[in-house]
Amino acid sequence: MRVIGIVGLPGSGKSEAAAVARETGVPVVTMGDVIREACRERGLDPATHHGEMASALREEGGPEAIAERSLPMIEDALDDADTVLVDGIRSAVEATRFEAAFGEAFTLVAIEVPFEIRAERVDSRGRDTPATEGGESLEARDERERGFGMDHAIADADLTITNTDSLDAFHDRIQALLDGRTDAIGAERGTES
Repeated sequence: MRVIGIVGLPGSGKSEAAAVARETGVPVVTMGDVIREACRERGLDPATHHGEMASALREEGGPEAIAERSLPMIEDALDDADTVLVDGIRSAVEATRFEAAFGEAFTLVAIEVPFEIRAERVDSRGRDTPATEGGESLEARDERERGFGMDHAIADADLTITNTDSLDAFHDRIQALLDGRTDAIGAERGTES
């Protein structure tokens, strides 16, 4: 059993990592789906209320609330697979919750990309513009994510992958990660903060 958690700021490549996992048959649990579902339950549009709902869930249920809601989805996926990728960890508290649940089977992987490259990627997607994100700029999204404790999760990651090369090179690194070949991905061990 392996649970691989992915953490990274917007535009770093979390969705690409999840796509590689899906293509190779590795189940993906997207923590953002918990937030989108909560929006729908409350009659809110996930496209414009995602950040607001993420904050509300954490205020109501504590900083590990979204991780708690994700656990049953991860456990269900592990019934049929040896490896599960968790997309969208936002804080060290969430990572700690997964470590408590899965022990040494949990690996936190940070994807790091300089702001300028992330901004280009977000602009090219066209779906993450301030108009489609409730008026939120990339800088504002970064600030919100950091407010959840993302910087601590990134600093505490077991492995760090820098995603500044080609998309194919990144896909190859993620595939190596999924295959358990961490020596082949050019990743660095995270540092304690």
